[in-house]
Amino acid sequence: MSATRRAALPDYDECPCAGVTLDKLIQPAILTVLAEGDLHGYRIAQRIADMPPFKGQQPDVSGVYRFLRAMEERGLVVPSWDVSDRGPAKRLYKLTPAGRGCLSRWVDTLARYREAVGRLLALARRASTGRAAGPPTE
Repeated sequence: MSATRRAALPDYDECPCAGVTLDKLIQPAILTVLAEGDLHGYRIAQRIADMPPFKGQQPDVSGVYRFLRAMEERGLVVPSWDVSDRGPAKRLYKLTPAGRGCLSRWVDTLARYREAVGRLLALARRASTGRAAGPPTE
């Protein structure tokens, strides 16, 4: 393939089709991580990277902190200062009862998304093979 042809092809690694928009799942990921125990923001970002949707890619840590601040304002998490003997003081985040309720709602929402994505996947598979894209069969 010529260099000109390669340059004209889209960079699929940066395309939403590669899953780069999965950062929309940061809030339920944070809630899930904190449901397992209190953590510092940087450690939350590390744990999120271990989750399947993120494929080992650590989310932008400053973005995680922005989400944590917004979640704090909504009463979903509460911070406290961890002043251990090692290093500077760090904010430790804890899930509130409201945060647990939000996580429960996310479980329902993600289940609906999974069903809708499954149906979209069936349509996309048929369309990508050139078959007519009627309603998905179950």
